[in-house]
Parts: sequence; structure tokens; C-alpha cells
Amino acid sequence: MYKGYRVSIVVPAHNEERHIGKVVKAMPDFVDTIIVVDDCSQDGTTQAALACGDPRLMVHKTPHNQGVGGAVVLGFRKAMEVGSEIIVKMDGDGQMPSEYLSSLLDALADEGYDYAKGNRFLAGEALGLMPKHRIFGNVVLTFMTKLASGYWHIFDPQNGYLAIKGDALQVLDLDHLNKRYFFENDMLVHLNLFGFKVKDIAIPACYGEEESGISLVQVGSTFPFLLMRRFFHRVYQKYILRDFSPIALFLLLGLLLICWGVLFGTYVWIRSAIAQHATPTGTIMLVVLPLIMGFQLVLQAVVLDIQETPK
Repeated sequence: MYKGYRVSIVVPAHNEERHIGKVVKAMPDFVDTIIVVDDCSQDGTTQAALACGDPRLMVHKTPHNQGVGGAVVLGFRKAMEVGSEIIVKMDGDGQMPSEYLSSLLDALADEGYDYAKGNRFLAGEALGLMPKHRIFGNVVLTFMTKLASGYWHIFDPQNGYLAIKGDALQVLDLDHLNKRYFFENDMLVHLNLFGFKVKDIAIPACYGEEESGISLVQVGSTFPFLLMRRFFHRVYQKYILRDFSPIALFLLLGLLLICWGVLFGTYVWIRSAIAQHATPTGTIMLVVLPLIMGFQLVLQAVVLDIQETPK
């Protein structure tokens, strides 16, 4: 136990035969249960984990590949079944150093947070070791995830080194969490719906010979659409369905005005180009004013949403 809390570590692993052993062996003594979820690996991941001989270890192998999110959700359910009060997710590739585990746990045990996650950008000495394409991808995804999740103080949303209280986990609808690499971003959106407090913890990543299973092309082609859907879902759930807020009104009117300005402006520009004559000033104002007013309303909605960030 850690400061009176029963702690479980969930380790999703897919073809991690080379790394899973050192991950299990590095677990501190205060960890009560280690749950390795072998996500239908084609190598000896399960055997390598069991070979550690740790009595705290539980290994579950999925019958078919569920994705990292699906494997983590399975591990979360097993952790709640054994009565865990704090559940930590740590990847099986060895990139998440166990010596920083207590920093995550302290945020929950001592500071009253419901969810804590690693942030590689706060660990300045390790930032230079991060591949440049990962830095670029994280910066872009961070802004989009801030908008979608409503946690404007959170950075590095793709960081999967996280800890959550069991009470918070029981409230979340685990069946509707994304089952693939979008899992960490989706967790933040669902946490915000219930007002759970989230904290970033400075934790450097350890990059070795392991290979990432996700590419910039994959992220760029899927994440923007998923984040947009989650953004509108959160606005509807939080600011319309559960408690109507001017945020929804400002956002809706602002987007309608911007769409009108863009569509009408495009029509005016095409008509003027075909007719080859100047557009009257009044017509131009019918394009410009909705764009300005729409932008101001959307900006005000964002400002109010920032103020609503759970603290």
C-alpha cells in the first residue's frame, strides 16, 4: 500500500517480450497488484512476464487484439475487482520509469487530485532526447486536446503514464472510451464531464530501441476528426444537457455567423470574378461583419470555457 491506498499497476503489452520483464521487476514494493494485459501478442510476452515470479503479478491475455485502450480498460476492470483505490497505467515498453511513480501517487494521495499524468515537456533535461517529430505532434495535439477536453492547463496529452483514483474510475463510462491510441485524449474528455481535477507531473520518457506503434500519418488522419467529435459532445453534455450555459449559446451563434460569412463571401467573390466588376461596399460589410462578430463570440466561449476548467 501507498499512504493507506491500495495500488494496482495496469500494464498493457503487445509483443513486448524484450521489455516486459524489466518493467515488472522494476515495480516498487508498495505496489499491491501488477496486472499485465497481453493484448494478443504473437511473441512470448506472457511467458516473459510470468518468468519474473512476482507473487503480485496477474496476467490476462486477450483472445483478439483490442488496442491499447481496450487492453487498459480490461486492466482497469480487473483492478477494481481486487479493490484497488488508485490505479496506474504504465506501458510495457519500458519508457515509463518506475522511480517517478510516487510523484503520480502523491498528487492523488496528498494533494486531492483525481487524476495525474506524466508531462515530458516539464522535464526540461529530457526534452532534448525526444524525437523532433514527436515534439511537433505533441504540440499540435496538445492544443486540439485542450479545446476538446476543456483541461486548458494540461500539456502532453499523449503521455500514457497516468494514475486515477478508483472512485473516479467507477464513475466513467468505460465502454465508451476509445479502444485505440486515442484512449488518453478520450480519458480527459470524459473526466471533464464530471469535473474531476487533473494534474500534470514532470516525468521524462526513456527512449531506447523500442518502436512506437503509432505514426504521424495515423494521428493526422484520425485524431482531428475524433477530437472535433469529442469537443461537440462535451459542449452538448456539459453546457446544454446538464446545465445550460452561455458558452453553448456563444459558440453556436459564433459558428453560424462564421459559416455565413465564409459561404456568402465565397459566393460574392465568385460572382464578382465572373461578372468582372467591383463588389459594393455594403455587400462586403455583409461578409466582414458576421465574420468579426462570429470570431468574437467563439473567442468569448473559449475564454469562459477556460474559466470553467476544474481546479
